[in-house]
Amino acid sequence: MKFPIIFFALSLLTLAHQKKDHRTTMNEVAEQYVRLILDIGQHDPDFVDAYYGPKEWQEASKKMNYRLTALHDRADAIMVRLKRIRVPRKNTADGLRKTYLQKQLTAASAKLEMLMGTTFTFDEEAKKLYDATPPSFSEKHFAGILDELKHTLPPGSGSVQERYQEFRNQFIIPKEKLDTVFQTAINECRKRTKQFIALPKNERFTVEYVNNKAWSGYNWYQGDAHSLIQVNTDFPIFIDRAVDLAAHEGYPGHHVYNVLLESELLKKKGWIEFCIYPLFSPQSLIAEGSANYGINVVLPEKERLAFEKKYLFPVAGLDPSKAEQYYTVQALFAKLAYAGNEAARGYLNGTMTKEKALMWLTTCALFDSARAEQRLKFIEKYRSYVINYNLGQDLVKKYVEKKSGKKPTAEKRWKVFSELISSPRLPGGLQ
Repeated sequence: MKFPIIFFALSLLTLAHQKKDHRTTMNEVAEQYVRLILDIGQHDPDFVDAYYGPKEWQEASKKMNYRLTALHDRADAIMVRLKRIRVPRKNTADGLRKTYLQKQLTAASAKLEMLMGTTFTFDEEAKKLYDATPPSFSEKHFAGILDELKHTLPPGSGSVQERYQEFRNQFIIPKEKLDTVFQTAINECRKRTKQFIALPKNERFTVEYVNNKAWSGYNWYQGDAHSLIQVNTDFPIFIDRAVDLAAHEGYPGHHVYNVLLESELLKKKGWIEFCIYPLFSPQSLIAEGSANYGINVVLPEKERLAFEKKYLFPVAGLDPSKAEQYYTVQALFAKLAYAGNEAARGYLNGTMTKEKALMWLTTCALFDSARAEQRLKFIEKYRSYVINYNLGQDLVKKYVEKKSGKKPTAEKRWKVFSELISSPRLPGGLQ
């Protein structure tokens, strides 16, 4: 009989039409999302961190000045339309794409509410903007680490903070050698990254040294596989920061992350939402977390120590025989990473005065007074964004190590890591 064959053929055509429909609709929603983010950016110059989409969209946005209430209504309308789109299971490419847009739109709505005057607690804000709940640590927790550090530092008088600063000051990179040291570090990170991740032939970066910034380093992604990496020289830069900044801002950090999103999702898949990066969004936890975790991926502890003793310490004119002691101390210092979050939580929630927050940063996070002031300026400007560095790193580390297996090879860990930073996966998908 011909009828069942004809019916079967029509069913296939219907399914194909539905499949095309949901992807077409998703593309339309994605365009609306991009235009919305551009328009929000007209109210907050820090909101759009990178844009390399159609220039006419950007120009149109600059000419308009939508009210915040109108933008919030638009965000709600786009979300309603997005929720109506049926896609396969969540872990498929289309499923991850839909979840990505939902989470990013949720953050955009929250940001609009903040611009309209709504105040969230530190934890509420972190959850709404970054799709993650930061842990809380008591002063007693940090006191235990500080006590351990006190017994690890070379003998001396004064507080732990004073002794730590005195010890660390031996490892400052001389200003005249900073560029040579940084270029040595970033070239090594780039060489190692390219052994495991295929990057476009035209990928490139430019380095600038700047002043008067609230941050120590920044990657301004320009599109077309090009990054502008800026290093803040307001304060002395210590030897460990050379590799940290080279990996975090460059390889396999922000530069590689943005290059892969552009090449794999925007250009190959045509997902227009990846032509824009809203800073205050869940994407930032993945970006900062993977950039921090990527430091250890590109240069694991033993390999990093060997590289720095052989190359960076001599180039900087520092004593390589002190490298092991320095990194033993730095490993303990790294355990204080969440102390800055507690200062931000207390200060933004109003339970800490500015003076108390500064004192906390000097006594629990071991910042000197000038760096504590700089850190508080960062907190005032970027608020709960601080969670993306430490909590982001911990979540990415847990995800990659779980996916890599109990005894992972370098190849396996790089594979899982590169798949993560070239996908639309967000914090909720790391659990």
